[in-house]
Amino acid sequence: MARKQDEPGFGVYVHWPFCQSKCPYCDFNSHAGLATNQSQWRTALLGELDWAVEQLQSDGEPLPQLSSIFFGGGTPSLMDSATTAAIIGRITEHFETTPDLEITLEANPSSVEASRFEDFRQAGVNRLSLGIQALDDQALQFLGRTHDHLQALAALDVAARTFDRYSFDLIYARPDQTDQQWRTELARALELAGEHVSLYQLTIEPGTAFARDGVKACPEGLGETLYHTTTEMLEAAGRPAYEISNYARPGASCRHNLTYWRGGGYLGVGPGAHGRLNRTTGWQAHHRIHNPVRWLASVQTTGHGTAKQTPLSPAERRDEVVMMGLRLREGISATNFRIATGLNLIEAFDGNVVQSLIEGGFLEHTPDYLRATPEGLLRLNGVIARLLLN
Repeated sequence: MARKQDEPGFGVYVHWPFCQSKCPYCDFNSHAGLATNQSQWRTALLGELDWAVEQLQSDGEPLPQLSSIFFGGGTPSLMDSATTAAIIGRITEHFETTPDLEITLEANPSSVEASRFEDFRQAGVNRLSLGIQALDDQALQFLGRTHDHLQALAALDVAARTFDRYSFDLIYARPDQTDQQWRTELARALELAGEHVSLYQLTIEPGTAFARDGVKACPEGLGETLYHTTTEMLEAAGRPAYEISNYARPGASCRHNLTYWRGGGYLGVGPGAHGRLNRTTGWQAHHRIHNPVRWLASVQTTGHGTAKQTPLSPAERRDEVVMMGLRLREGISATNFRIATGLNLIEAFDGNVVQSLIEGGFLEHTPDYLRATPEGLLRLNGVIARLLLN
């Protein structure tokens, strides 16, 4: 059964925590230097998946229809393609799928990994997301990447020849980067881009090597200028923003990420994976043990690596949906909001606060949506904090 275009869908996220090296800006659950027994990890991921589905079925409700699978990390392209195929096969055995099932795998552009793209396509992956991060060797070295720009270009060429749908990431607002430098790099990126690109401003996250080394974030004013440059150039190139950091041709948005941003349900498998599930008893959150070694030991002992599973109140879901949904250019759908929270979209907030944000030019409201304006997107953290402060 096909789903409506603006429905959140339902996804399965699979976390592969291993990397060749840890990038200095990265605060994701990724680990370099750990020994990896591919067969052992395949068994464990399949085992936790089976356990999670069994838990879903225990209340007698039908399983939701699956619209996306996402292999994230870490670096999932370090996974054996046989493991990828086995996981996809097991997921699709458990769930009825939509006709347009999207299966994304994150990859790095090293020559070794690029040579395996066809294997991943044969395993069932139909969308590739490449972590390019920069098209300049000096910038790549600063960002701690193990590839150079020639390897990035070669990997993009292989991706374009292997997959109908592919995307790549770039990081901008790097220290000392000027608007003209970014315009030049972005113009080159658009020559290489397919249907979708992700463009992130560098943030210095606590606990990262950049934070420990005292790397300074881009000045706020320059960051705003670079953001305007990005949205204007991508709009002109036919890939308008559909989310703060994501740009795509019409119909080419990442369906899995839209599930998160629209407040949909998803199942998380693997160390550190999170999930949100809507059952008869209400919404539940789960997250798996963060540490890969402890996660693996738990799965081998108990069949799963769940660290915590908790019910979510309508107010907690309201906060989650607002923080995710206002990132979208379309904003928050009244229908999706009610499904996710049980609440009316406007009545869930202080009316005076909503009105002041509308009058200030930061929010706009229609009968069907609440969305941030372009000015609101630039100051989204403040808008969200104000909206939820009641």
